[in-house]
Amino acid sequence: MKKLHVLIAGGGIGGLCLAQNLKKAGISFSVYEREDEVSKSGYRLHMNMDGGEALRTSLPKHLYQLYVQTSRKNPRREMAVLIDEQLNEIGVRPHIGGPNEKEFPHTAVNRRTLCQILLSGIEEHVHFNSTITGFEQDEEGVRLFLEDGTIAKGDLLVAADGINSVVRRQLMPEVSPIDTGARAIYSKSPLTKEIRAQLPEILFDGFTSAIDEKGTYMAIGPYEPRRPVDEAAKELAPSSFIEHVDDYIMITLNVSEQLKMTDDELRKANPSLYHRIMLELTQKWHPVLKGLVERINPDTVSILSVRSVEPLDPWETSRVTLIGDAIHAMPPSFGAGSNLALRDASVLAKQIIEIEEGRKGWKEAIARYEEEMRAHDYPIFEMSSNAKTARTFKPTIK
Repeated sequence: MKKLHVLIAGGGIGGLCLAQNLKKAGISFSVYEREDEVSKSGYRLHMNMDGGEALRTSLPKHLYQLYVQTSRKNPRREMAVLIDEQLNEIGVRPHIGGPNEKEFPHTAVNRRTLCQILLSGIEEHVHFNSTITGFEQDEEGVRLFLEDGTIAKGDLLVAADGINSVVRRQLMPEVSPIDTGARAIYSKSPLTKEIRAQLPEILFDGFTSAIDEKGTYMAIGPYEPRRPVDEAAKELAPSSFIEHVDDYIMITLNVSEQLKMTDDELRKANPSLYHRIMLELTQKWHPVLKGLVERINPDTVSILSVRSVEPLDPWETSRVTLIGDAIHAMPPSFGAGSNLALRDASVLAKQIIEIEEGRKGWKEAIARYEEEMRAHDYPIFEMSSNAKTARTFKPTIK
């Protein structure tokens, strides 16, 4: 029986997780990523059971342990907490997702660290600086076209190339990302031992958000790994490239009402300007919260235009399928996006393994993945994309 070869468009979290699954199963694959290295953007990612358990089944044991040890320390309370601008607690809600682990719960990771872990051991199969321009499929397989003239051949093509997916654009030309109208400034504030000692414990719950009476909204996410990243990597993955990461607090400020800017204007704006906006919006806040903003390094500041790819009616199954943001990009309201990309990869991998083992035909297996993905992911998309939530990222208070 002919052995499968899987083409993966995109070397982000979902694409690399799928690749790790395929390597584990002995299935041939190639990953094509347009950037010259893994994840340059983004900071702290919330992890839940969907993403964490997908990593458990996808990674070899030593890399899964590296993920656990470089994840954020167990929070005081595994809750999303809402406070006012003077540090008074307003309410809490549980994180979205199944019950978490007890001893080492899935908490949060540094995005780039997770990508470097996911790249470990599969480097030779990941082709960076590979820009995809299109594809063709027929009864025999799929051909993936690259900007440099290369044509990659495989049996299946998986689009893991994000919200601006080139593959989705060709497969589903009628589908375009939707601008939710939300704008958020992302940044990092340092978290030294001295700063940590001065901060109240309410900032170290599962995830803390602050809001003032004007509606200015800030999300506060610490990243303190259970073990220093470089120390854990030296023991568990000595041959892999895993960068050192200093402790930090990710600060996200919703500026949907304050900044009415186009995507082009956002791309051209100066990060220092956004930092000044953050300072102005929080100038009357509690000194502790003001201090977090004042200490932000402007070089870490960027602004995100929050877009989404809305749930679709079932489409005709083919040799080309999609995972993660390529098919259900959603607002970051519940921190679900990356977790669902990991889960998609794990669920799809199980179906591809059934094809490889001759237990299912490719069409039946891909259709089963797509059905399961829609049933699980789309309800979470709907919760994340509630019109009010999408613009403010406010937790639901119980």
